[in-house]
Order: sequence, then C-alpha cells, then structure tokens
Amino acid sequence: MVEYSKTEFLIACASSHVRDGENVFGGTGMPLLAALLAKETHAPRSNLISEAGFIDARPREVPLSVADTRYYYGCSASIGLIETLGFLLQGGRIDVGFLGAAQIDEYGNLNTSYIGPYDKPKVKLPGSGGGNDIASSAKRLIVMMAHDKRKFVKELDYMTSPGHLEGPGSREKWSMVGNGPEVVITDMCQMDFEPETLKIRLKSVHPGYTVQDILDNVKFDLLLPDEDVPTTDEPTQEQLDIMHKLDPKGVYLGKGG
Repeated sequence: MVEYSKTEFLIACASSHVRDGENVFGGTGMPLLAALLAKETHAPRSNLISEAGFIDARPREVPLSVADTRYYYGCSASIGLIETLGFLLQGGRIDVGFLGAAQIDEYGNLNTSYIGPYDKPKVKLPGSGGGNDIASSAKRLIVMMAHDKRKFVKELDYMTSPGHLEGPGSREKWSMVGNGPEVVITDMCQMDFEPETLKIRLKSVHPGYTVQDILDNVKFDLLLPDEDVPTTDEPTQEQLDIMHKLDPKGVYLGKGG
C-alpha cells in the first residue's frame, strides 16, 4: 500500500487536471509542484509560466515566489509582468491557472480579501494580487483549498475574484476572456460545476471520507451527480518519487511529506 500525506494527495490530484500542451500559470506552493509533476508525467509539452514573466520554466529548485530567480533556470524566455498579465493572460493565451481562497460560494466566486464586514473586518487577508486577473482571463481555473464549513458559504463577505458570478451568461455580460473555474480540489473531495446552472457539484470523494462528510461541511445546497460518486484516485509511487525529486528539501511538501 502506497503511503502519502494530504499535501502529496492534493498535488497529485491537481496535477491530473493539467493537459499536455497547455500554458500553465503555476504560481508557487502546491500548484507549482502540481504543474511540474504534470510536465514530468502525462503532460511533457505543457508550458510552465511565472506571472513575473519566466516562460517555459524548468526550475532546479522550487521557487519561493513568482518573481524568484530560481524560476529563471532553463526558461525559454523572460518577459515583463505587463506582457505576462496583459499580452498572455488578458489576451486569452493562458490555458489554466491555480488559485486558493478563504471563502468560496456555490458559483465558484472567491474571497481572499476580508472576513467580516467590509468597513470593520474581523480578518484582513492578502487580497487579490494577480488572482482577479487569473480568475477573469485564464481559460480554465483550478481552485485548491482546505475543506472547512466556514469556507464554503452561501454568500461571500467580499468577492475578490470572479467564478461564474450569478450563473449562466454572467461572465459573458462582463466580457471576461476566461471560462471560469472548472474544478475545486480540497483535502476531502473534488468538485466540478454543473453545466446547466454552473453551480458547484460533487465530483469525487477522497479515500477515508463519505458523501455525507462533504455535505456536512458546506453551507449551501451542494449538487450531486446523477450516478454514484466515485472515489478519487490515489497517487502512485512514481508520482510521489517525482514530487520528492522536485522538492527534496520539503519546502512545500513538508519535512515529513
């Protein structure tokens, strides 16, 4: 039996959604390792791009930020932030991006700004950064976040980055280039979006959890598929070995990962 940590499971799961030949905004942390893992396995022609402008990056050590010069190693080109976010992202040339969130609603809209009232927040969060740009303009969005009932809410305290807004036609109304979130990956399950309503729908449940566990940990009516909910595939030993080759110091995997 293959042993793995939750972090390793999430990375392997996210990696499976990267397709060969895609331009990928990998960022840092788990999304970066997911993008690199995909390139080492099923998507060798995928193109890792840093928001700071490193194109086709092949870092020998994991970068600590999107502007970390570790990203520079082996890249095909280096351009500026304006060209990356403007020409590439807003021009519709980024196929997939990754984001996390403190809150998400049933349409995949994200909050990374405030918890509590806008004029007197309980918690101030980092804000958008490039998150709004990625959510608005990447062709597909993969959301990775911890599964907590406080995070899956009926109404956001603040919308930082758009998902499917109010449902079908909403993104088109605002002339957004991207198609919005495609999948939400947590430490308990995977969710996608029902095509007719664009509301979050349970896609698969991770080993050790049940459908009821998921339903008990969201604050809105989570849609279920017509067929039985499958169990998410576990990472293979090959994937785990590659992860630790990519991050031997455990910067993102953790020392015990």
